[in-house]
Amino acid sequence: MASKKQLKKDVNNSVGALIEEIYLWELLNPRGDFKKSEKLIDEAIALFDELIMKIHDHTEETPAKKYFNGIIKELNTKIVSISEKISKLK
Repeated sequence: MASKKQLKKDVNNSVGALIEEIYLWELLNPRGDFKKSEKLIDEAIALFDELIMKIHDHTEETPAKKYFNGIIKELNTKIVSISEKISKLK
């Protein structure tokens, strides 16, 4: 991990790409269930808020590398989870 700043950018870009994917699905499926897709957008925004708060909450008591690697792992896991939900939208 290079820095907190870069990690925040990575979180922002990953969640932003996920939200773009949902909007694309909505454009390609005008008769789709937008309530479900809007819930996924809300979930993505909540993920962003949660991870940014975790980045800011880091204290010097915990090893930075281990702490931030945990955040990266959580980001990747939840991005995959939301992506799978997007693929199941009808």
